[in-house]
Amino acid sequence: MSNIIQEKLAVLPAQPGCYLMKDKQGTVIYVGKSKKLKNRVRSYFTGANDQKTQRLVQEIVDFEYVVTSSEIEALILEMNLIKKYDPRYNVLLKDDKSYPYLKVTHERHPRLVITRRVLKDKGKYFGPYPNVLAARETKKLLDRIYPLRKCNNKPGDHCLYYHLGQCLACADEPPSPETYQKIVNDVVSFLGGGHQAIKKDLKEKMQQASEVLNFERAKELRDQIQHIDALMERQTMALNDRVDRDVFNYSYNKGWMCVQVFFIRQGKLIERDVSIFPFYTDAEETFVSFIGRFYLHHNHIKPKQVLVPAPIDYQLLSELLEVDVTIPYRGRRRELIELAGKNAEIALEEKFSLIERDEERTIKAIERLGQQLNIEIPHRIEAFDNSNIQGTDPVSAMVVFIDGKPDKKEYRKYKVRDVKGPDDYETMREVVRRRYTRVLKEDLPLPDLILVDGSKGQMSAAISVLEDELGLDIPLCGLAKDDRHKTSELLYGDPPTVIDLDRKSQEFYLIQRIQDEVHRFAISFHRQLRGKSAFKSILDEIPGIGEKRRKLLLTHFKSINEIKNAPIETIKRLGIPEPTAKQIQIHLEDQENLSL
Repeated sequence: MSNIIQEKLAVLPAQPGCYLMKDKQGTVIYVGKSKKLKNRVRSYFTGANDQKTQRLVQEIVDFEYVVTSSEIEALILEMNLIKKYDPRYNVLLKDDKSYPYLKVTHERHPRLVITRRVLKDKGKYFGPYPNVLAARETKKLLDRIYPLRKCNNKPGDHCLYYHLGQCLACADEPPSPETYQKIVNDVVSFLGGGHQAIKKDLKEKMQQASEVLNFERAKELRDQIQHIDALMERQTMALNDRVDRDVFNYSYNKGWMCVQVFFIRQGKLIERDVSIFPFYTDAEETFVSFIGRFYLHHNHIKPKQVLVPAPIDYQLLSELLEVDVTIPYRGRRRELIELAGKNAEIALEEKFSLIERDEERTIKAIERLGQQLNIEIPHRIEAFDNSNIQGTDPVSAMVVFIDGKPDKKEYRKYKVRDVKGPDDYETMREVVRRRYTRVLKEDLPLPDLILVDGSKGQMSAAISVLEDELGLDIPLCGLAKDDRHKTSELLYGDPPTVIDLDRKSQEFYLIQRIQDEVHRFAISFHRQLRGKSAFKSILDEIPGIGEKRRKLLLTHFKSINEIKNAPIETIKRLGIPEPTAKQIQIHLEDQENLSL
């Protein structure tokens, strides 16, 4: 523990607030909140922590804190700080998943649309639906039953839906506001759970159509009734009071938490949401923070009631969300809480082995790699590889692995500019110089470890640029390959020596994956350039001949030889100036003489 941290721990206040943990580069890596900052922040640096929390603490070199007047202010501030800094160790709801809703718009002639954004625009929202297919099926059914507006055409400018009987707004004489509002009310009633009344009305109309022998209309109404039945049968009845509710429960183990959310709309259990993530503070506080961010930062529509398990601070949540938050102790609502908790426990158990396996391949692998090299944990690894064929189209590529996983948006491609011929060492110097000159100039994050595809020569070339030219002290390793072009050795140090890695260890598999990925990326880029160069023409070398004139010449004449032998006047008739036409023939004749 550094002296700075010790001094700050000694003066921490015993008040509510938020704390921001920072790494050696000053980057915020974790944001948390607490009722008592003094106790919570000290707990990270004293006492026993699980392995995952120890990993976080090892990276902390400084922290800041903000005192708030109440716990709810701390909760709101925590959510805002997480959204602002996007810390690496705060992973709650980073996928920002949203669900589709059906919306009746607030317009002169309201429409029924599908949306994933819930706005304060006076529209009426219904959902969420489990997926966009379910929303589309419901909208398709309502479009067939209710002729709401589906176009922006003026009266008399009929759209396709008008001819199908599904849009009345563009009729020669649009319906009166009262008539149209009745249609809107029926749609709202259906989506609000009143499908039984709609179904009853359709049955009466079907009976009337049958009595007047309009069997085609009766069959159409019968199909609509069956469609309603099929749509509603897919939903499971949960409660009979038709109150919109979200049911939350959670399970946690070994520093990981699983939260299950049941969406109940109009008494129907329509969908659930599952989130699994690591946490570093009190489980109950993490659960409360999750629910707050679930609604306030991720665009989920708030229901009339939220159910949570005991002993969660439901009053704090109710004040934060401004909805009824309840802990049920008996009845069907209690059964739903228990069911959500049981699902959370099962999901955590099922996925925990996969999470641990992924950690073994990534986080733990880079930790052990750092130990083998006697360096700090290489969270960010950048690897380079060169590619050319006999010196033609020389390129280089760089890939980035963060915490043992590829970060493809950070990949970079390089066309070699200054090196002539197949000189792998000079190519490495040029690319490393270009990469880290830009990193320093633009203040981009520096890697914790650099890997170069090659052995002592490539390593020496890269180190000479890093240390002698740029003044950077970054650990650098070479990756040597065997006769089958597979990773065989990891070289490190001055002079370079072989690092003894177990061939069956995850750290060896990690560097193997990195070397394979950077080689694949470099080869793909080189093939892409070769493919483009294959379409080059001798005409491209002539001043005044661009892509358009080249295509014009090759389209009009059948071959390069025919262009060379064509009269100047013929070439001029294509819109090419006489000096350029003469230059074409001179250049083609010179090329023929050179080939002889």
